Amino acid sequence: MITTLDARYGPESVDRPDAALDAGPAGAEAALASFYVALNHRDPAVLDRVWAADPLVQLDNPVGGILRGHGEVTGLYRAIFAGPVRLSITFGDIVAYTGDAHAVFTGRETGTYTGPDGVAVPLEIRTSRYFRYEDGRWRQYHHHGSIDDPAALAAYQAAVRGGTE
Repeated sequence: MITTLDARYGPESVDRPDAALDAGPAGAEAALASFYVALNHRDPAVLDRVWAADPLVQLDNPVGGILRGHGEVTGLYRAIFAGPVRLSITFGDIVAYTGDAHAVFTGRETGTYTGPDGVAVPLEIRTSRYFRYEDGRWRQYHHHGSIDDPAALAAYQAAVRGGTE
């Protein structure tokens, strides 16, 4: 099924681990919401639960490039969480592609990142996230994100990498 979602997931999202046990699209959305809780609240425990522990999970994003495996993917997020950059990101304009045991969510992440100088810088990322239902729970297996503006991309990479090296 292909649908647009009248929902946004960001700093105000609530972690709903029990709802992510539902095998239907609502369970996949709960897992998606939990990811944005982890991202916005720098919560490694929620992050570990949401990402699948599979060697072929993959992250393709502006900061990490292409990373594979649970440890590599969550390691990048943990480094960002520990660094000086603070993210406030909301996922919206969502189209959901759902079927038996899989869900793809595409849309836009918008928000800001704030560095040590306290200045909030706008951020827009074209985003897709792939979830599978396995072993009684929805988990994320893939993320792709792209920043269109080369100058904005370079500034974001410099801010985040400066805090993770």
